[in-house]
Amino acid sequence: MFTRIRDWFDPTYLRDVGTRPDYRYTLANERTFLAWLRTALALVAGGLAAAQFLPELQPAYLRELIAIVLLALGALVAIRAVDHWARVQKSMRCDEDLPPSRFPAIMALTVGVGALALIGVVLFLGAPGR
Repeated sequence: MFTRIRDWFDPTYLRDVGTRPDYRYTLANERTFLAWLRTALALVAGGLAAAQFLPELQPAYLRELIAIVLLALGALVAIRAVDHWARVQKSMRCDEDLPPSRFPAIMALTVGVGALALIGVVLFLGAPGR
C-alpha cells in the first residue's frame, strides 16, 4: 500500500520504472486524471452549496447529511484519481495491460442513485412550511 502512495508523490520513481511510453499516452492519462479532479471539485462545490443554500429539510439533519455525502464523495474521487493515474502510468511504462477499474461504474451508479434520492427529498419531504 505504501509503495502505491509513494507513486503518487515521487515522479522520479515512475520515470525509473520500465521504458518511456509515447508522450501522447502520458498526456491522455493526465487529461483523464484532470477530468476526475474536475468531478471531485464539482462534488465538493455541490456539498458546500447544499450546506449553505438548501433550506432546512425535514428531518432537520438532512441538509447536513446531503452536504457531507457530497463532500466525502469529492474527497474519494480525488484520492481515487491520483491512484488511478499512477497505476496507469506505471502500467504503460512497464508495457502491461492497463489496470481494470470498476470505479467509473460505481461512481455513475452512486451519482444516479443519489440524484434519484434527492428528487425524492424535494418531492416528498421538501422544506418546512411548504
